Amino acid sequence: MPDVSVCIVNWNTADHLRACLRSLQDHASQLDAEVLVVDNASADGSAEMVREEYPEVRLFALDENTGYAAGNNLALREASGKYRLLLNPDIVIKPGSVETLAGFLDERPAAAAVAPRLRHKDGSVQLSCRSFPDPDVIFYEALGLSRLFPRSKRFGKYRMSWWGYDDARSVDQPMASALMLRQEALAQIGTFDEDLPIFFNDVDLCRRLWDAGWEIWFTPQAEMTHEGGASTRQVRRQMIRESHRSMINYYRKHYRVKLCPLVYAAVVTTLHVSLYARLAAAALAGHIH
Repeated sequence: MPDVSVCIVNWNTADHLRACLRSLQDHASQLDAEVLVVDNASADGSAEMVREEYPEVRLFALDENTGYAAGNNLALREASGKYRLLLNPDIVIKPGSVETLAGFLDERPAAAAVAPRLRHKDGSVQLSCRSFPDPDVIFYEALGLSRLFPRSKRFGKYRMSWWGYDDARSVDQPMASALMLRQEALAQIGTFDEDLPIFFNDVDLCRRLWDAGWEIWFTPQAEMTHEGGASTRQVRRQMIRESHRSMINYYRKHYRVKLCPLVYAAVVTTLHVSLYARLAAAALAGHIH
C-alpha cells in the first residue's frame, strides 16, 4: 500500500498537466506514492500525453466530462494510499511539499486534511483558505464590505484576507486545488457530493469533516505554485452560472433547516442578485458576450 495517492482531474489543460506531473516526478519520486489522472474527455491530447510521457501514471481516460466531483470520486475509489493528495493540474509542487503534508497528518491524528501555502506564478501568496459561507459572509460579500475592508477580521472573514498565511492553523475550508486527505476520514464521511459537480463540493466535504469531529489544517511549511482557473476560464459564462447553482444547492443542503425562513429567503435573494451582477461585470470587462 502506498503512503500517498495523488489524484488529479484534468480537462483540456495538457500543458499544465505535463508540468504538474513533471514536478511530481522531480520532487516526489522518492516517496512511496502512486499518481492517478482522471481525464474528463479532453480534446487537447491530454490523455495521449500522459500515456506517452508518463506511462507509470494510472490514467482513466473518460469518454465524457463527468465533472470535478465525479472525477475525483473515481480517483479516490481506485486509490490505495493512506493519504490522498488532491491536485489540480495547474499545480506545480515544490521540493519536500508532499512529504511535509504527509508528516503533518502523521503528527496530528485528529486532522482529516491539510493544505499547503499556494503561491501565484509571480510568487505572491494566494488566498486559498476560506471560512464557511454563513449568512453574514454572504451579505458582506454582496455589499462589497469585504473588498472595502480586506484587513478586517469581520468583513474579510470569508477569504481570510486579514491573515498573512504565515502560520499553521486550523481553517474551515481550504481550496481543494491542493489538499491532502486522510483515507480513514473519507471512509467515515464519504467522498464528494456529485450533486455539486464543479463548485462547492470541496466546501461541502470540509463541512462534513468538521461536523464529524475531524480537524482541517493549513501549513506554510509546504508550498506549491498554482496557476488557477486553467480549465474553468475556458467556459467563463457557464462557470459563473454553475458556481451560483452550486452555491444555492450547498445552502439548501446545509442551511435551509438551520436558518429561519426569512433569513434563508434573504440569503437566496442576495445570491441571485449577485449572480446577475457578476455576469454584467464580466460582460463589461469583455470576458463573456
